[in-house]
Amino acid sequence: MFLCLLNNLFAVANMLLGASAAINALTGIHTIAATFLVPVGVVLYTFVGGIKATFLTDYIHTFTILIIICFFTVKAFTIPEIGSIGGLYDLVVSAALRNPPTGNHGSTYLTMTSKDGLLFGILHICANFGLVIMDTSFFVKAFAASPKATVPGYVLGGIMYFAIPWCLGTLMSSVALGLENNPAFPTYPRRMTSTEVGNGLVLPYAAMAIAGKGGAAAILLATFMAVTSTLSAQVIAVSSIISFDIYRTYFRPHATDADVIRWSHYGVVFFGVVAAAFSTLLFYIGVNLGWTLYMLGVVTCPGIFPTVFTLLWKHQSRAAVIVAPVLGMLTGIGVWLGSAYGLYGAVTIETTGFALPCVYGTVASAFSPLPYSLLITVFNPQNYDWEDFKKEKLAFSPAPSTSNTSSAIVENPDAPVSQAVMRRWAYIAALFSVATFLGHWVLWPLPMYASKYIFSKSFFTAWVVVAIIWVWGTLLVAGFYPILDGRHQLGKIWRAVREGKLRKGTLGGTSERGETGDSETSSTSGEVEKGGGEEGIAVKGSGI
Repeated sequence: MFLCLLNNLFAVANMLLGASAAINALTGIHTIAATFLVPVGVVLYTFVGGIKATFLTDYIHTFTILIIICFFTVKAFTIPEIGSIGGLYDLVVSAALRNPPTGNHGSTYLTMTSKDGLLFGILHICANFGLVIMDTSFFVKAFAASPKATVPGYVLGGIMYFAIPWCLGTLMSSVALGLENNPAFPTYPRRMTSTEVGNGLVLPYAAMAIAGKGGAAAILLATFMAVTSTLSAQVIAVSSIISFDIYRTYFRPHATDADVIRWSHYGVVFFGVVAAAFSTLLFYIGVNLGWTLYMLGVVTCPGIFPTVFTLLWKHQSRAAVIVAPVLGMLTGIGVWLGSAYGLYGAVTIETTGFALPCVYGTVASAFSPLPYSLLITVFNPQNYDWEDFKKEKLAFSPAPSTSNTSSAIVENPDAPVSQAVMRRWAYIAALFSVATFLGHWVLWPLPMYASKYIFSKSFFTAWVVVAIIWVWGTLLVAGFYPILDGRHQLGKIWRAVREGKLRKGTLGGTSERGETGDSETSSTSGEVEKGGGEEGIAVKGSGI
């Protein structure tokens, strides 16, 4: 619980620091005002809508962001200063001649043979893996659907999402480099400072250079959408820990549904205030987005191996799963601060934010719990019986319904068919995990790093074209596939709304057996799983 709460706190602080700096640069609003105002709307709609609000905002906000990204993929080549992908290539070549980058092969931006780039990659492989493993919002969403909905969703989402940082990073950073000496660029005639780059202002400045005030408004909207969507998921994750894992487990084991919902509301408000206050603290001590982005892995990674072993290795002991991540975090912090002192002679905000100390600290945090857990387990191994999971029950027993129309089909997880389906999806998830790691992190970037290849104009053109096609494909998949996949549920909801027969609180039930009197289960929309808590019903077999 401690590691998950710490993970979510730093993840939200990282987002708020970047978002508030971007909003300040685009609108002039005070950074701290933006830090507190951004979470307000999130807290309100999450307070009212729970995880339903998170799912809906994830969809709507992602669709909006992708539309904005696709707009920039067209707009960037319509201004006379760029004109084409070839023109953008020439601008980047000229930028390297004016200000050659250190550490890059050939002193050019058009290569993947970059020491800083390699360190950045290692850092974020570990940090982001820890961020996902220790982020309970992923678990909350995954538990709300069946494996046959969760696994395809995460696999497809992972494949399509890759286009966003690839396309947007390539295009807008190239625009920023190429137009930095142009009067249209916001910082002209000076270059961007390291502080501005560290605050994540490259994207807003590039957008303003190619689209003026419209570009600023688009990035402001995209920033707000991205931060509020993610923040909503983090708030739900923390509120679930506070209400279920702390309040219901240790303070009131027999708490009612209403009690836990009330405490989840307390958790939503509490975390929103704490996260904004913590971000304010970081801002006033001189920490920016770049610093938190680099050191994030030191606090997010210690729980990776103990958590994975908890799920996959029956012999890991209770002592190992508790002690190993604590020792791992202490090891990572020690290596991080020690490296900063050893390499730069002092432990300051500046030295602890450099790439090398953060890489050493993150790797130590990620991998040191592995031997710690193994060694501790050797002294007193356990032999956990996985069959105990079958004894687990829902947090709350479904309340008896007085109306047959609000009933739902409950899948029996112990049925042989269900077990076979789960095993099948487990194999598919493992296969795509390995394939994604090898493709995105090994087979593609490392050979390009080792080859010392400098992009030609034709290769750069192909690179950008593929990235743009991929991101437009992402727009189609993320924007329209959920509608196609959930068309049967949406049709029933629409008919129920049109006929005026929906009752408050039964929207989820109508996905399968609605107020329209339809007692048949759609053959393509999957099943509905009834549960406790605030939601009660989770749609299975669909992307909704």
